[in-house]
Amino acid sequence: MDENMSKSLNRVQAALIAAGIEPRILEMAGSTRTAVEAADQAGCELDQIVKSLIFQGPNGLALFLTAGGRQVDPARASALAGQKLDRADPNTVREVTGFAIGGVSPLGHLTALPVWADRRLADFSVIWAAAGTPRHIFQVEPPALIRAAGAEWAEFCA
Repeated sequence: MDENMSKSLNRVQAALIAAGIEPRILEMAGSTRTAVEAADQAGCELDQIVKSLIFQGPNGLALFLTAGGRQVDPARASALAGQKLDRADPNTVREVTGFAIGGVSPLGHLTALPVWADRRLADFSVIWAAAGTPRHIFQVEPPALIRAAGAEWAEFCA
């Protein structure tokens, strides 16, 4: 693991601890860059994977925590954020969150962002999210993650 990945992983672990969540971070044998890969590695349903998607608008960025098998509806997301949103480019994502695409965690970002969470995630007793690297994920109960990420439940999927 390179030094940047170690820093990312440590930041997620520290954010979990600060939120009062016992870190259950696992290094997987294979990639967890995509929701399908992460679900395969975790042995869970696709929608139990939290996708942390960064969108960008003229007034700033926003984070949408989406169930693995669902897609963000840009019009609904834009309405929530009060500005026209598009997916942020990989360089902006890394600069703002400190994470590379494929390892963006729902928490531990370098910059605080407004956060909305897909209600589908609440359908599960546990969910899995990226822990800052393309091979690390953590298990958490949905209400604890929403609290820790400072997220608000919302309807924004197509």
